[in-house]
Amino acid sequence: MKIFRLLTILLTAALTFQACSSDDEDTPSANTNANKNDVTRHPDAGRMEFPRLKENNSVLIVHRSQGEVNYCVEWDYNMKSQRWSCYTLLAKNLSGKDPITGRNVTRYYGFPQYPLDPDLPLNYYLDRPSEDYTINDYFSGSGFDHGHICPSADRLNSNEANYQTFFLTNMQPQIKRFNGSENGYDGTSLWLAMENKVRSWTPRNSTDTLYVCRGGTIGNVTLNGQTTSGIMTLINSKLVVPKYFFSAVLLKNSLGYRALAFWFEHSNQYVPSNASLADYAISIDELEERTGIDFFCNLPDDVEAKVENNLAVNAWGLK
Repeated sequence: MKIFRLLTILLTAALTFQACSSDDEDTPSANTNANKNDVTRHPDAGRMEFPRLKENNSVLIVHRSQGEVNYCVEWDYNMKSQRWSCYTLLAKNLSGKDPITGRNVTRYYGFPQYPLDPDLPLNYYLDRPSEDYTINDYFSGSGFDHGHICPSADRLNSNEANYQTFFLTNMQPQIKRFNGSENGYDGTSLWLAMENKVRSWTPRNSTDTLYVCRGGTIGNVTLNGQTTSGIMTLINSKLVVPKYFFSAVLLKNSLGYRALAFWFEHSNQYVPSNASLADYAISIDELEERTGIDFFCNLPDDVEAKVENNLAVNAWGLK
């Protein structure tokens, strides 16, 4: 009888352990993060502004200024184009005096205007351009602007930080009226309007942070459940011109996290200067569906699921 009771206890314990193990696997804890980046390979990729790295056919570039991360790029060396630029946006980034000259920081103007990225091997560029980019400049004469992904105006804390935003790896071909203002038109471009709006959300509290990730589509996208090309055209049958551009933002403040995204078809459409961007706002979940990119993957899974599904345009002042 004692042996029977002992066997019963052991069997019950085994079943209980098995049930607990199953629950642990199926129900993530608040700190679970199954899709975070591997920081053993890329220590900086654990930062909150990062999407999940593609790894295949790509290289991560991390630019630093004044001992801090300035912005980061994932460069696709198969497509010879960037996939995205990501960075943080704080009040100190929007103005300041250069630590070397002591003068107010202004937009970089120099030669070459769009330098090659010193952290990207030349053979990863399209047709291996010259060191000063005076040959094999596919933007020149194409009718497309060098469109900043991390804007110059978001990096005015030092001349070095601003200069780095002009690296060719931070550029995508953009139609002039999409990229910025053009003489003879009353209004503003969608991309510029978005940049200005996001910049207006820059936290003033030192404990708050705005995380930003932007780019243009260089492969297929999924729209309304259908797969279609995300490429508008190729300059000289080589340089990718995105058909769509996106911007994902995540705000951390005392209330927690909230996020949203913008999605634009790349066109010459102008909008009134006071136009709302609500029509172009989508959830992060929707942006991930369209692009196949996993944004803000370093958030704990439960937080990520909550903020990426919630659009809440009113909370962002979009109407």
